[in-house]
Amino acid sequence: MSDPLRPAPDDRTPAELLAFGVVNLDKPAGPSAHQVAGWVRDLAGDAVDDFVASAADDRESTPNAESPTVDRAAHAGTLDPKVTGCLPMLLGDATRMAQAFLEGRKEYVTVLELHGPRPADFESVLTQFEAPLYQKPPRKSAVRRQLRVREIYALELLDHTDRQALLRIACESGTYVRKLCHDLGLALGTGAHMGHLRRTATDPFDDTSLVDLHAFTDALAVAREGDTEWLREVVQPAERALEHLPGVVIAPSAAEQVATGAPVYAPGVIEGPDNAVDDDALVACYTSNGSAVCLGRLVGDPDGDSGVVVDLEAVLV
Repeated sequence: MSDPLRPAPDDRTPAELLAFGVVNLDKPAGPSAHQVAGWVRDLAGDAVDDFVASAADDRESTPNAESPTVDRAAHAGTLDPKVTGCLPMLLGDATRMAQAFLEGRKEYVTVLELHGPRPADFESVLTQFEAPLYQKPPRKSAVRRQLRVREIYALELLDHTDRQALLRIACESGTYVRKLCHDLGLALGTGAHMGHLRRTATDPFDDTSLVDLHAFTDALAVAREGDTEWLREVVQPAERALEHLPGVVIAPSAAEQVATGAPVYAPGVIEGPDNAVDDDALVACYTSNGSAVCLGRLVGDPDGDSGVVVDLEAVLV
């Protein structure tokens, strides 16, 4: 049996990078997030096939069944067709870690379209919405329409005209900005709806490292010619998508057991999280070279001598 553990993130071949990578994609207006994921999957899959075939030609051998492949891609949080911005895209086996994005926060910039003149107490009303709020998903939502609580961490007025306000919103994952804008209109007494919306951050990514589809396509083309520097800027190791989660370092022997579905036991833990972590928190486990092994729930003491420390949620090797 081949070694299930991956090389260190910086030591991966272009094919290995694409088969377990993440692209901080700048979604354009028009296509759905699902359509964009399909395009990225196909572009990455074709490139990996070419890289594997080229490597086999260099060795005068035939690609084997264990060669890297990309047959799927997953996006971090759906964006409606008209919405633009930060849509991290997980490639290949990295799709198994999609739940990691449910643990972070999102940031947006939106235009609030007021149905009447902006009232004098506008900013004080905004402050009242910086709190946990009840929300029910809209009728067109893909999730069950039940009342739930989502927290607004910050609501900032960036600019305004008489009947428009440019807002920055920092919020809990799963917040419906369209519903927030509607509720703001009710509180202001003017009525309001959401105009243009752009997502500027999805933990741990923000808009400082966005890549558009043209750059992604061009970087793949240049890499096929042998220059992979641009590709390594555009596609990051999948571990980048886990940086906002507490980390646990485990021994290679423990990682091999995780690959077969075993939990992480105390004797296999080399190093626990840097900071205090709540019980049952989602954590990422790595080998000492920084390669991700699994996601799981912290259920035991990382400094203990026995017992289960991490219950598996997703095996990443």
